Amino acid sequence: MRTYAEAGRHWHATIAAAQAGDRQALDELVAGWLPLVYNIVGRALNGHADVDDVVQETMLRAVDNLGSLRDPDSFRSWLVAIAMRQIRDRARRRTDRHLDESAAHDGASDFAELTVLKLQLEGQRREVAEAVRWLDDEDRQLLSLWWLEVAGELTRRELAAAVGISRQHAAVRVQRVKERLEVSRGIVRALDGACPDLRELTARWNGRPDSVWRKRLARHIRGCGYCGDARESVVPAERLLVGIALVPVPVGFTLSLGLGGKTAVAAAGSASVGWSAKVLGVLTKPAVAVTAGATLAAGGAYVVVQTPDDPPPRAATVPTAASTPARPPSSPTPSPSASPSASPSPSPSATRKNTARYGGVVDAVDRAPDPDTPPGALPHRPASGLTSTGGAHATMNHRGDSVTLSGQGYVLVRWQISPQYRAGSLVMPSWTGLRGKVFHVASGGGRRMDDPVSSTDPTSTGMGNSATGYAVLPAGTQQMWQNEYFYVDGSVTLTVNERGADYGLNVFPTTWDKVEEDITYGPDRGATRYGLVRDTGGDDTPVPQYLTRTTPSDPATVAQRSSV
Repeated sequence: MRTYAEAGRHWHATIAAAQAGDRQALDELVAGWLPLVYNIVGRALNGHADVDDVVQETMLRAVDNLGSLRDPDSFRSWLVAIAMRQIRDRARRRTDRHLDESAAHDGASDFAELTVLKLQLEGQRREVAEAVRWLDDEDRQLLSLWWLEVAGELTRRELAAAVGISRQHAAVRVQRVKERLEVSRGIVRALDGACPDLRELTARWNGRPDSVWRKRLARHIRGCGYCGDARESVVPAERLLVGIALVPVPVGFTLSLGLGGKTAVAAAGSASVGWSAKVLGVLTKPAVAVTAGATLAAGGAYVVVQTPDDPPPRAATVPTAASTPARPPSSPTPSPSASPSASPSPSPSATRKNTARYGGVVDAVDRAPDPDTPPGALPHRPASGLTSTGGAHATMNHRGDSVTLSGQGYVLVRWQISPQYRAGSLVMPSWTGLRGKVFHVASGGGRRMDDPVSSTDPTSTGMGNSATGYAVLPAGTQQMWQNEYFYVDGSVTLTVNERGADYGLNVFPTTWDKVEEDITYGPDRGATRYGLVRDTGGDDTPVPQYLTRTTPSDPATVAQRSSV
């Protein structure tokens, strides 16, 4: 596939034709360059509700002023400069109006999450995409351009021109942003880890990245041997982004190209047929052909469409610090320390029946496995992408907090139990409104929550201690681990029903690789115990307790024994 940098000559003739009033050329121009503008604005604003408006204004100004562009070869840098001006103008307007950013984000898609899902990013590429949300606005604006420079869509000269600085100054600023991005990547890695001290630190974090929490978490990571110890070689971000695709413009995105007042007046009042009149005439003709997955309809309404058979975009192969042969997803290899004949190790105490009927096996009280026994092989289920209404990192600390998971893929539910705030009986979270299937596939985090956590206090576990009291599970409830992994194929809502002991849940859509990495991290590397594989690969994999297909008014009333 040609990048925009390689396709400059192709666009020269198209731009010239559009300037001459060619409707098909204008259609192709809008369809071809909208994705670039959408990615710049989307990443700079991180999916803020204003993204559509800023993209709209950018494209409108570009079409409105296309006749003033003297050199078609400079179209890309000219368009990017317009986009950056609109982003900065939006920032100034936001400051003047003192907008509430958290409220403005309600209902808007987090662009980091869109990048991960739409491009199916995994591993360190996913980490880079998620780290962007920890950057400040100004850094994110520059990174939106640098990301495309590394991906081959822009040049350094165009980056510097769009920001309005010299290439030398651009190099200095890019280096600073890269350094802050690496700090943010460390935060993403740490939050995906199992550090008990970090769990305590983030117990009251609302889950929204900001500069205050970035500094707190970065300070913790610098002084923490667990969080600061990368489990794999860290690949530089620029290597991870080489050749990465643009995030596709969402289906249904509508771009109205009705001309602004200045152009309309110029077209109506001019005796000669200038650029404004040409474009005004072009945009009021009947709809034309679909180009690049989008339609420019009558009146200048540009609507992104996609046929049902279009395959999802896939990212290029991720470079690694040390080249290793790729492992086929359909044939997962056990941990090196596992026996060659090891088989999947489902929950030893799950209620088993000789049946493959879904829901026939439900989690139940089980005994902790030998801490030094590595897990069996984790079956690799298909994962086309999982979305969460809580975003990539949902934190639920209060009764009634919930997230709805939709799609197909793995999800991590990380427990935070805080008996120091309130001990006693723990009312378990529940899964409601199930459509499709959900399985309990693995347990990890390096420990069960009833494992000892202190070398000086023998009474202290993840459930509490003799001084503060303990969180007590309902009779018959399976003991949770620090990290519990589930596989969703459909949709389901998870709700916190906190009414006794204080607890919270962090919910992260994740990947098979992350699950395997967690459960194979054993005592030889500082964990209390290896994880446990519960997935059999079939419908006899256990389903979680407190699961129902109904949607009760009080989720806390869901029965312990799931019947789905």
